Amino acid sequence: MSRTPIHTDNAPAAIGPYSQAVRMGQTVFLSGQIPLDPATGELIDGDVAAQARQSFDNLKAVCEAAGGSLAQVARLGLYLTDLADFADVNAVMSEYFQAPYPARSTIEVSGLPKGAAFEVDAILVLG
Repeated sequence: MSRTPIHTDNAPAAIGPYSQAVRMGQTVFLSGQIPLDPATGELIDGDVAAQARQSFDNLKAVCEAAGGSLAQVARLGLYLTDLADFADVNAVMSEYFQAPYPARSTIEVSGLPKGAAFEVDAILVLG
């Protein structure tokens, strides 16, 4: 099975040697999205809720570039630099996803690229 890279200018460009997403068959593996403005590549200003919204917007853009939508996300990985922000991120997530919700893990990390407070990655299943 071949690996097909996915790219959109509606999400930040990769900041390293990776693709925004890779499709293999009907499964799309989405790289982590931090709250970068796609136009500037810079971290947005704002609290963790604003950062989560931008990250989910970026994730949505990559899902759409792959021919799918957030409704087809099977699994999310959430990464926070402070688990005290868990409730704020849950509230934002509920703006983007409805039941039945994707499977999910939430992990506190010591740091994220560019000093972000939040990152999200996902697995999308098409078809």
